[in-house]
Amino acid sequence: MSNIDWSTVFEWSTLLKAFVVGGLICVIGQILIDKTKLTSARILVTFVTAGVILGGLGLYKYLVDFAGAGATVPLTGFGYNLAKGAIEGVKTSGLLGAFTGGIKNAAGGIAAAIFFGYLASLIAKPKMKKQ
Repeated sequence: MSNIDWSTVFEWSTLLKAFVVGGLICVIGQILIDKTKLTSARILVTFVTAGVILGGLGLYKYLVDFAGAGATVPLTGFGYNLAKGAIEGVKTSGLLGAFTGGIKNAAGGIAAAIFFGYLASLIAKPKMKKQ
């Protein structure tokens, strides 16, 4: 059996940055849940929209470069992925690429959301938020 030096396998600073940035995004979501009357759906849409806007402006790329999965896994990362695909689509296919590029780029995330959303709907009993 070989001895593995785990310190070379994992870059602990990268893991820490991903954990902190992903955690901060989740903290913002929790604050929105606790301090506003926004429904969960509106908060989710807000995060995706923020990712699209920051991605379209080229700002979210810096966060992705810094935090890796800590920035790409949350919903803001999904929005960033949509914007990135739309921009690439415009470059290759013109105006039609603005509509198809984002979907092509985020197809895996969309398929996973539909699949796991369906599974959750079979298990969960949702309740309306009191206003």
